[in-house]
Amino acid sequence: MTEDTQARIDALVKGNDVMLFMKGTPLFPQCGFSSRAIAILDHLGVTYETVDVLQDQGVRQGIKQYSDWPTIPQLYVKGEFVGGSDIMMEMYEAGELQQLLTDQGVAKAG
Repeated sequence: MTEDTQARIDALVKGNDVMLFMKGTPLFPQCGFSSRAIAILDHLGVTYETVDVLQDQGVRQGIKQYSDWPTIPQLYVKGEFVGGSDIMMEMYEAGELQQLLTDQGVAKAG
């Protein structure tokens, strides 16, 4: 794990209101968990950015150390780690994810 990779991850997390590290892209998710995470974000209608960890092994390993979370996808809101797709689903179903996004002032997709 290089400091450059950690700095790059940190810049992505802090530079985007909603940042999802995933396998694949929003149009072509490469795993069911990433697909579910995208479906939740799309349903909520928020603007978000993604990073395809399959395209960058440094980020793929580095994000797990950055968050101390072993799996991908990983969702960050306003620089804070929220969780993976299971946590996103639980929060979404409970209305907590919507509330978090509202509380954080995250913009709706235009």
